[in-house]
Formats: sequence, C-alpha cells, structure tokens
Amino acid sequence: MKKLFTTLSNIWKIQELKERILFTLLILLVYRFVSHVVLPGVDATALGNNEKSGLLGLLDMFAGGSFSRVSILALGVMPYISASIVVQLLGIAVPSFQKMQKEGESGRKKMNQITRYLTVAITIVQSVGYVKTQVPAEAILLPNTLFLVLSTFVLTAGTLFVMWLGEKITDKGIGNGTSLIIMVGIIARLPVAISQEFSARVGSSSEGGGPVALVLEIVALFAVVMFTILIVQGVRKVPVQYAKKIVGNRQFGGVRQYIPLKVNAAGVMPIIFAQALMFIPGAIMQFVPSLQGSWLIQFSNTTSLAYSLTFAFLIIAFTFFYTAITVNPTQMSDDMKKNGGFIPGIKPGFATSTFIDDVISKITFPGAVFLAIIAVLPSIAVKFGIKQEFAHFFGGTSLLILVGVVLDTLQQIESYLLMRHYDGLMKTGRVTGRTGVPAASSNAAL
Repeated sequence: MKKLFTTLSNIWKIQELKERILFTLLILLVYRFVSHVVLPGVDATALGNNEKSGLLGLLDMFAGGSFSRVSILALGVMPYISASIVVQLLGIAVPSFQKMQKEGESGRKKMNQITRYLTVAITIVQSVGYVKTQVPAEAILLPNTLFLVLSTFVLTAGTLFVMWLGEKITDKGIGNGTSLIIMVGIIARLPVAISQEFSARVGSSSEGGGPVALVLEIVALFAVVMFTILIVQGVRKVPVQYAKKIVGNRQFGGVRQYIPLKVNAAGVMPIIFAQALMFIPGAIMQFVPSLQGSWLIQFSNTTSLAYSLTFAFLIIAFTFFYTAITVNPTQMSDDMKKNGGFIPGIKPGFATSTFIDDVISKITFPGAVFLAIIAVLPSIAVKFGIKQEFAHFFGGTSLLILVGVVLDTLQQIESYLLMRHYDGLMKTGRVTGRTGVPAASSNAAL
C-alpha cells in the first residue's frame, strides 16, 4: 500500500504526466455528458425500456448505452473502427495501400485521411438504418423526412465529434483515445451490473446464495481477469543476434535482442467476427417466422451447448485467419536481414521466415483455444445463475478490451516514471501492454 501511494505521488510530481492525465479525464467526462443528450425531435419519455440484445446489445455496450438512449452519440466510434479495419485489410490486399504503408509519415497521413472519409460514408449509411429501425415511431416529434435528414446529419456529426475527442486524447492525453472511449462506455455499465447482482444475492429480491455466493463470484471474476492478463501479455521470445559493425572508433550492433511473438496476436477481432456470424441464425428466424421452432433456435440461444461449441470453433478459425493476414514472417525476416540480424542457428532469408512461421503456428493454437475459453465464459456464468449484465464482465469482448486498454495506459504511465528515474508501477519495474514490449523500450516513441 505504501508503494502505491509513493507511485501516485511520483505521478503527480511529473507536470507533463499530470496534465495529460487531467486532460484525458476531462475529455472522457465531456464524452459521458454529451452521450446523454437525446437526438433533436425525440421525446425521451416515450422511449420506455429500449434495451438492446444480441449484436445491437454489443453495439450499445461499446457506445456506453448511447445506442439505446437514442443519443446524438448513438453510433459512437464504431463507424471509425469499421473504417479502420477496412483500411487495414486493404493495406494487406491492395498494392497501392501497401505502398502507402511503406511511405512513412506521409503514407500514414494519407491512410488516416482515407479512414476519415470512409468513416463519414459508413456513418451516413448506419445513421439512416439506425433512425429507420431503432427509434420508436411514438417517440418522434417531427415529420419523418425532416427527422431522417436532421438525425442523419446529427449522428454523423456526433461520430466525428467522438473521433475528434479520441484523437485529442491520443495527442495530448494518456493512452489510446479511441480505446479509452470504448472502455469508459463499458465501465459505465459496471455499477448497474454490480447493483443487480447484489440485489439478486443479498437484496430484497434475493434469488438465493447470499453473501457467500456474491463473494465467490467476485473471486471468480478476479481469477478470470488474471487469466485474461496472462493471455494478453503472453509472448514467445525469439532471440535475434545482430552483427558487429565498426564505424570509425565506434562499434554498433553485436547485441542480442528478441522478437516478442504474441500468443494472441489477433487480439479481440476473432471474437467480434465470430459474434457477427453467430447473429445470423437469429436474423434468419426474424425474416422467416416459420423457422422459429427449428434447429436454428439452438444457435441463437447464447447459453446452449451448440452455440458455445460453434462460437468457440469460429473463434479458433478466425484467430488463425487474422493472425495469418496481420503477421508477415517474410517481412520480419527481410527486415531482420536488412538490419544485420539473424536468429542463432537459423540461416537468414527463407529459413528464418519458415522458422518464424512455424513458431507462430505453434503458439497460435493454444492462444486461440484460450481466447475461445474467455469468449464462452459469460455463457457459463449465466448457466451458474449470474445475471446477464454482470456475466458480460466474466469474459468476451468487453473484458479483453478492458484488460488491453488498461495495460496499454499503464505502459505509457510507466514510461514517464522510468524516464524520470522513478520506480515503475510494479516491483519488477516493467509493465508490458498488448504490444508485448517492455515499457522502457517505448520511451523513444513517446
């Protein structure tokens, strides 16, 4: 406890870090305040219980409840994330985008500009769909055409505003702005979830179990969080030896470093892709009512065994797929060769590329299995009687995002502390984020 207070005191002594943290908190407060502003022309009292489930519930969680509140920030940063994913995939498949990625800072600016334009296009399309399908007719106070045009404009402006807030946090605050905004939206639901679970266990509407069951649930949640941290931080260190170079009277290279190959290089994307596919059976049954009682119902029930097994299989498959398109062993081998590096005992070039690919294949399978386990844990928690709202925090997309964002933010804070010769946040003096790189090694980037 004493070390914690000492660390907090050290953080407050660094003026730049203090200003960045306060600026980040201020921006997040502005975001939460604006997210409660309802669309013009909507009667908030007529919305009633507008809670979402399925894919829409996932979007509502990422938007911090703005989606169900019909807020001006209802679409949140999801259009921007969708545009970023599209541009990232284009950078893998389209030569012109690959060329831009290799152009350094100028190429990055071009890619960011394309992402922004694509965000506007996606937001306009999603805004029209949102207004037509998610806003109750009895809550609309304006003529339909006027309301559609006005809402499309406001929702697009809202998404651009959230995107701007995220960029400001990234530039002048601490951590990744977009990720922090999503994290705050998820955390905003935690107090309500805890309150519901408390009432279910020890409140007036107790369903059994008592305080002992509640304590066991908290302990289980802590264990799941620790397990998730291990998956997020897990790396396979491949040693790399760099040849010595003598330039004048100075020696360069000759040191041994390592390439941190992540156990879960795909991050949260396989779960998002798998969830999108798992919502298809439910959508089919909505459009074809005659299939309501068919075998498809097993794949729309998130607590069924068929759903969990299929979901886990899709996650494992998407993990291999996403890792294959994002991690390029050939590029890593070429970069290593250009910088005079080699893996001890492995010939440079094709042999190195094959070795790295083999290592990635071996560590991706356990990473994919563990990721699938984390993804189905909320369904298992519901089976054990935990409320749906609280069960969301036992795994899945929300927990992975929370853990990843917190680790990345702590990594940046640690970098500031170590640069000022203060002790880090941990006794080891190092916190690694999703990149798997020690905090001290990221000082140059900051």
